[in-house]
Amino acid sequence: MPIRTPRGRAAAYRGLWQWPLRSPARLAMTLVVVAALAAGLSFALTAAGGGSASGKIPPIAMAPTPTYRSTPQQPLNPSSSPAPTALPPVAELQPTALPVSQAPQAALDVAAAWTAAWVRPPAGTPAGQWLEGLRATTTPEYMGVLAGVDPGNIPSTKVTGPPKAVSVSPKSVRVEVPTDALTLTEVLINSDVGWRVSSYERT
Repeated sequence: MPIRTPRGRAAAYRGLWQWPLRSPARLAMTLVVVAALAAGLSFALTAAGGGSASGKIPPIAMAPTPTYRSTPQQPLNPSSSPAPTALPPVAELQPTALPVSQAPQAALDVAAAWTAAWVRPPAGTPAGQWLEGLRATTTPEYMGVLAGVDPGNIPSTKVTGPPKAVSVSPKSVRVEVPTDALTLTEVLINSDVGWRVSSYERT
């Protein structure tokens, strides 16, 4: 006879889940059935999921590592080497020393004029006047040195001989000029305004 009341359904359900508890044999049988149902359900889900239930992630395909090969160097061919660049011709250098016979006459004339203005002037001549007499034949740089000379202390009073070149180069000449007290050795350079005395020594 079918169960038509809620109280009857509850009693039927209570009797159903109490059935395994009435004896150890029933309980063991119930556990086996439940385990079999769980295993069958798990197998069905694994088959439906394409084997993803195993927990293993399929390996990722890695791109192959490129292999580099060194290109062998080709031996140098001497015939293929670039031709050396031709250098322009070098101008001939001027010699640093010339024969004394090639001393410019203009340099000798300036040396003679400078020495004549350098010797001791007459007594009472102002030092500034003596210095101005040397300006036309002296380099501007050496004029500052001569400004400190007292012309009254110069032992020479006159030139006693012609100038003589002792060394010559393209831009300078060393000249000796004798006086009545000593010989001056003067260095003259060829400046933009002509030959000028740049220094002197007493010998």
